[in-house]
Amino acid sequence: MHDALFTPIKLGAIEARNRIFMAPLTRGRAGVPGFVPNEMMATYYRQRAGAGLIISEATGISVEGLGWPSAPGIWSDEQVEGWKRATKAVHAAGGKIVLQLWHMGRIVHPVFLGGEPPVSASATTAPGQAHTPDGKKDYVEARSLSVQDIARVVEDYRHAAQNAQKAGFDGVQLHGANGYLVDQFLRETTNLRTDEYGGPPENRVRFLREVLEALICVWGADRVGLRLSPNGDTQGCDDSHPEAIFGAAAQVAEDLGLAFLELREPGPEGTFGSTDVPKQSPMIRKIYSGPLVLNSDYDAASAADDVEVGKCDAIAFGRPFISNPDLPERIRADAEFAPNVNVPQSWYMPGPAGYIDYPTMAEEKEAAE
Repeated sequence: MHDALFTPIKLGAIEARNRIFMAPLTRGRAGVPGFVPNEMMATYYRQRAGAGLIISEATGISVEGLGWPSAPGIWSDEQVEGWKRATKAVHAAGGKIVLQLWHMGRIVHPVFLGGEPPVSASATTAPGQAHTPDGKKDYVEARSLSVQDIARVVEDYRHAAQNAQKAGFDGVQLHGANGYLVDQFLRETTNLRTDEYGGPPENRVRFLREVLEALICVWGADRVGLRLSPNGDTQGCDDSHPEAIFGAAAQVAEDLGLAFLELREPGPEGTFGSTDVPKQSPMIRKIYSGPLVLNSDYDAASAADDVEVGKCDAIAFGRPFISNPDLPERIRADAEFAPNVNVPQSWYMPGPAGYIDYPTMAEEKEAAE
């Protein structure tokens, strides 16, 4: 069943054995202090190595860029050693894994920064409250990055990419979505700049391009991917002309020859669906010619359909992978997905419960006998 999902695919230099990818999922299990990946995380990723490609949970590139309790980082030697356990475990199980590089920008609360304000494209404040070790707290106004600051942040991305190589990943994905720093530069509600990084779309994608170029210098374009979320407001980040800015971002991906582009596409309409072939051709598909990965709200049948008709080349499943460590095998067998239990409490709480204790189909069968 669902044969379209089990055809191998090349993402630049990365060879994926199927088109069922694991989407990035923040789970909050890294060790503190230090935001260090641990053995439990290695087990979690190994259990899910049947995915054609695992895109790791969002991982902080620097102290400045990470503001989520117990999320992992990739700026220190200790973090590199921690991630080595996960990559070795995935590779030993025959899987592939790339590291998602994350700078949260204005979404970082000062409690993570020794009381200093977060940084962003402009001096704006995110709506709502931040998750902190001391409970939820109101976001504060960010400090606008100077041109010199921007160059420093680009170097932080470069250093993180180098550390990802040392840790044994198969490549990296730039987190350019969900209202975090790259997205804050892309969209007009969070980018109020009047210099070469603000104004028209070709200026607002400049930071995106510079970061990607730094990653490519480390990895080569054939091992660098990008995630975008061109679907309305996210954490107060929005744009009145999304076709223009995300078309420009897709053009950057095309110009640089990225290994793959992943879009978070919730809802039935997707991103700027083409009116002439609405089922097959999101607008971005017409700009970016490389492998396109779609994510959000898919089941096995809709995923296979969209790959088969050419709307995309692979599907990144998020929440189904939480409770289905053997998700590709369940799809192959046309079996029901195991439900997420104790959700959302178990998504972010510490410990193995709701994290590495979900059984595979084979384990369920053995337990029933």
